[in-house]
Amino acid sequence: MSKILLVDDDPDILAFLSYNLEKEGFEVNQLNDGSTVLEKCKVWNPELIIMDVMMSDVDGIEATKEIRKHDELRNIMIVLLTARSEDYSQIAGYQAGADEYITKPIRPNILVSKVKALLRRKINVLGIQNFNIDDSNSLIIDKEKYLVMKNNKSINLSKKEFELLSLLASKPGKVFERDDIYSKVWGDDVVVGERTIDVHIRKLRSKIDDNIIKTVKGVGYFFQTKSINFNDSDL
Repeated sequence: MSKILLVDDDPDILAFLSYNLEKEGFEVNQLNDGSTVLEKCKVWNPELIIMDVMMSDVDGIEATKEIRKHDELRNIMIVLLTARSEDYSQIAGYQAGADEYITKPIRPNILVSKVKALLRRKINVLGIQNFNIDDSNSLIIDKEKYLVMKNNKSINLSKKEFELLSLLASKPGKVFERDDIYSKVWGDDVVVGERTIDVHIRKLRSKIDDNIIKTVKGVGYFFQTKSINFNDSDL
């Protein structure tokens, strides 16, 4: 479940955004001013911020500049809200480090589509996948860091276990045949035992979840979760 921070001094806008994003399964938090955004990001670490440009204390552009000064927050994506007549603020916002704009009045379908597209773009850039295993369990696979987390707790996998999981999770629902798995994970020039895949699958299931990797007898394995975030078909 992706975390989205909403920042706006208009309570009606906050309520509108929260309703439409929570309905899509996002975890939402709210702030009503720009002065506390930086500290909130350090504590809560959202994947994405949706923030109004025009606020009474610290505006969205200034808040964006402050966030972009901190390397540990560089992966947070920032969307600024602006009126259609505020073209000048869009230029300033991009220069400050904003990733995208949503113009008012906000249409729910456009809002949700842009949010999903941005988060999918983030995954493509960072090599991060975020899955819901079921109602209470989530799984994150970070291919750059060779990191797997379940419910925000790191899981220790061997290199081959990680590569096997990454391969299956790269196309959820697709059945990978055994020969294809051998070729992509171990390589065609490496000779391994006939039961090597089965042993690694058994270890993955014990470490992650018994039901996340399914067997198709005589064929191979596939990765399955209750719901998959950031699928292209969501748009």
